[in-house]
Amino acid sequence: MTPFEIGILGCIVLLVLLAASMPVAFAMALVGLVGFALVVSPQAALSMLAADFYDIFTSHSLTVIPLFVLMGQVAFHSGISRRLFNAAYHWLGPLPGGLAMATVGACTVFGAICGSGPATAATMAAVALPEMKRYRYSMELGCGSVAAGGSLGMLIPPSVVFIVYAILTEQSIGALFIAGIVPGIMIALLFCLTIYWCCKRRPELGPPAPPTSYGKKFNSLLGVLETLILFIVVMGGMFLGWFTPTQAAAIGAMGSIIIALVQRQLHFKAFVQSLRETMRTACMVMIIVAGAVVFGRFLAITRIPFELAEWLAHLSLPGAVIIAMIIAFYLVAGCFVDALALILLTIPIFHPVVTGLGYDPIWFGVMIVVVTQMGVISPPVGVCVYVVSGIARDVPLQTVFKGALPFLAALIVAAAILVMFPSLATFLPNLMH
Repeated sequence: MTPFEIGILGCIVLLVLLAASMPVAFAMALVGLVGFALVVSPQAALSMLAADFYDIFTSHSLTVIPLFVLMGQVAFHSGISRRLFNAAYHWLGPLPGGLAMATVGACTVFGAICGSGPATAATMAAVALPEMKRYRYSMELGCGSVAAGGSLGMLIPPSVVFIVYAILTEQSIGALFIAGIVPGIMIALLFCLTIYWCCKRRPELGPPAPPTSYGKKFNSLLGVLETLILFIVVMGGMFLGWFTPTQAAAIGAMGSIIIALVQRQLHFKAFVQSLRETMRTACMVMIIVAGAVVFGRFLAITRIPFELAEWLAHLSLPGAVIIAMIIAFYLVAGCFVDALALILLTIPIFHPVVTGLGYDPIWFGVMIVVVTQMGVISPPVGVCVYVVSGIARDVPLQTVFKGALPFLAALIVAAAILVMFPSLATFLPNLMH
């Protein structure tokens, strides 16, 4: 068999292993190891495996993952998420669907210190859903808004998905973080417009909450102040070049701990739990990255990415049509494969194609995250939907999926806007230079 044929066979075997529920990291590492051994030699494959795993787990750039995860965990256990929702509720609650809008707003801000879509969805589901039930909100709208709002954690910096994309494509983590700010805010606004439109058509979905005084509104902003300061220091420091993403992550993690201690809202038991969750999440992400690197080495020696890039480049189609085909692929595949796993599997293949067509890899990174956001709220593998359903056990799963559908339409609109106006994702990173 030729290396190209072995590569095709390896991709098929990988899909079979994933369909058999084998963990993504181990499936990619196993296929990459065996494939490399068949194409080169078993000794070379074992040496490559050892070197790649050592490089990943001793990588200085990857330390941003546990540090940013720790920042989010401390923020959750110290009650920051509840204060964010309280502030958003006081300002947006009296509007039709105001509690759902408040949830989206709180998810947006919490995503700025969390970095994970499912974690944001889980956190805000525990905070927001009881309040929505108290004000007689439809759980279709309530659960749908939490699942969709949680997906913003993938796009609002610091994002674990951006970190992984940056490492795979050798792009600047800081530039990708900055690139996600404007699209993230735009999508949050589109989500709020979607909620307003749904509640105008069917007022019973989200009846307005009682109005609150301006005094309470402004007092509630005190609960957002520490998060705002933390975000400005972390993101602003990277934007101005004061420190690297790794240093920013360390400052953010320490800042969240200091804020929690000053407010006396981080007990020792909660801090230990934060460390445990951080270790579990960081190890999961890093082992997946290591497996993806091994699989990427195997793909590289089979020349599949380069053959595909060359084939697409020679098609008599405009570059925009090829990009549309790639985006359509991610939209469909995201419904069946976890977002992080999908990016790890496909970026080594599509990144050479996109750069070969002359598109900005930073813009492409933002586009990929927006499109995979659709996957986390789409059946049958909508991770954020399953997370919300697991917390709201009295709400049928199909109800949560139904509630998320209008937000899927909003994400499609957002993707179209980014294709028409790519500068929305690139003008802030360009200012950095």
